[in-house]
Amino acid sequence: MMPHISGTTRLYGLVGDPLTTAKSPELLNRLFMEQGADAVCVPFGVKGDDLSAFVTGARAVGNLSGLLVTMPHKQRMLDYVDELHPTALKLAPSTSSAATVMDAGSVQRSTVLAAFSVWSGKAFIQRTNPCCSSAPEAQAEPLRSRSRAAGARALTIFDVDRVRAEDLARSVTVATDCHTQFGAPDPHGFEVVINATALGMKPGDPLPVDPARLEPGSIVVDIINSVEPTSLCRAASERGCRTQSGRPMHEGQAVHALRFLGFDYVPRR
Repeated sequence: MMPHISGTTRLYGLVGDPLTTAKSPELLNRLFMEQGADAVCVPFGVKGDDLSAFVTGARAVGNLSGLLVTMPHKQRMLDYVDELHPTALKLAPSTSSAATVMDAGSVQRSTVLAAFSVWSGKAFIQRTNPCCSSAPEAQAEPLRSRSRAAGARALTIFDVDRVRAEDLARSVTVATDCHTQFGAPDPHGFEVVINATALGMKPGDPLPVDPARLEPGSIVVDIINSVEPTSLCRAASERGCRTQSGRPMHEGQAVHALRFLGFDYVPRR
């Protein structure tokens, strides 16, 4: 069912490139329809060098009420907003798992969300790979709060940039009772394994970890945007692991984006 569009419809957009695997338009339009909102979300494919021209044009669109910004524009969009939300000031530059949102007043918020199971054990996070660079420090505060809330006793982070990963590990350790360290990309011995890389988004991508090293019965979370189940989740299931896709995280981001943009969203039960 397509959303009804009229002359009064408020327009929201997702800005990025490429957007072939983007979930935000689908999720937001479904939520708009659930709420009976006179609004629609559309994808705006904007190349890296065209961001400035796009922002100039967007400011002239009277019924454009908000934008969600994804890669590769998250960091660069900071240069074009009129005001930064305090959360964006704390977390910027945004990372591959952050949702950057602009409302009509050009206030930008950077939100890092997760919808993972609560555990009290050892967790391993594969942060980046040679094909996907990100900034772990931008996730420091969310990771600190999530670790504290979940009651994790140990956390290992792998990133191709060891210095950044070690800085993040120290930050989490200081702020929580969770022992956090940099470690090799080996999931053996961990109760929760989270893939936060882009590996798996393209056909032929190697797996981010060796599934033979996964502990049977462990929880494996793959947050990439891909046709579900991902290669990692399939391999983990065959290994006897419990798996979770990234969809709950993306749905949570969509709900928080709606609330930031002024919608009093109440999920249907």
